[in-house]
Amino acid sequence: MALTVIVRSGEPGSSPGVVFEAPRVVVGRGEASDVRLPDASVSHRHASFRQRGREWIVLDEGSTNGTFIGPVRLPPQAPRVLRTGDLVRVGRIWLEVRIEAAMPTENAQLATCEIALGLVAGALAASGEPAAARLRVAAGPDQGRELELAQLDRAYVVGRSADADLPLTDPDASRRQIEVSRRGPRLWVRELGSKNGSRLGQRLLAAGDEAPWPRGDTLAFGATELVHEDPVAAALDELERAADERMREDEVVETPEAQPEATAAPSPPPPIPEAAPASPAGAPAAERAAPRRPASAASRRKGWSKADTIVAVLAIAVLAASLLGLYWLLAST
Repeated sequence: MALTVIVRSGEPGSSPGVVFEAPRVVVGRGEASDVRLPDASVSHRHASFRQRGREWIVLDEGSTNGTFIGPVRLPPQAPRVLRTGDLVRVGRIWLEVRIEAAMPTENAQLATCEIALGLVAGALAASGEPAAARLRVAAGPDQGRELELAQLDRAYVVGRSADADLPLTDPDASRRQIEVSRRGPRLWVRELGSKNGSRLGQRLLAAGDEAPWPRGDTLAFGATELVHEDPVAAALDELERAADERMREDEVVETPEAQPEATAAPSPPPPIPEAAPASPAGAPAAERAAPRRPASAASRRKGWSKADTIVAVLAIAVLAASLLGLYWLLAST
């Protein structure tokens, strides 16, 4: 059975499920993670889903803020069997897992990277900051002209043609000089066979060449120099380099509302005490916890009953008789 992971934080329904068939799926903030989550509360290697026979299990990989199934925090490296519909929290991010027969996602790592970029873009947009990548003419006759690269995987044409996405007036540029597209966290540039060629950084691009365009490098042809800015990719890189942000003890992360198509999550088991030692037989601490002893009947009584009053009167009478006997004995001597 395959494992489908759905990022449930962010806008409802905005994140498609990613289907994995690998025996291990790493969840974290690092670029190498299979499920890449751009939040400082998520550790670089936070948790992992692992296939064990016909089951899938989840383990916390010693993260800073812990891994939860519903409200239950998992002890580090203690496996927990997953059930379809379980909600798993890593840091502030909620994931829904489904165990089902499904076709694996083609290039799952790129798919989760695009989800991460979408989450960062949403956060930037919500704070009023620009989120789209942009081309800018840094030098040449068209200096200052810009082009917004709003769509993923679309090839934007730069050249002297009036139909180009970024039309130029540089007489030494070809009508179709280059194509620029954004795939995942990178911009890519392809030389379209221009008459004078293009140079990316220190590299001369031949006709048909396609190469990633590193941030900070200049793309030059004729008298024109192009640079690009990508706030989302820059923010994602900054998040990945940052240290883990420790969540406050009183910080509450609400469970996301279920989507109509989602399988309802089963009721979580009782919490597992993290500090309780393991039993000799290796049973979980929650299974060995002694039940609370009910309060005794005497502790539940309130006020004096009739029997209590009779006992008290008899006790006073016996005490009085004892005092009279002692007085008579002393007086007779």
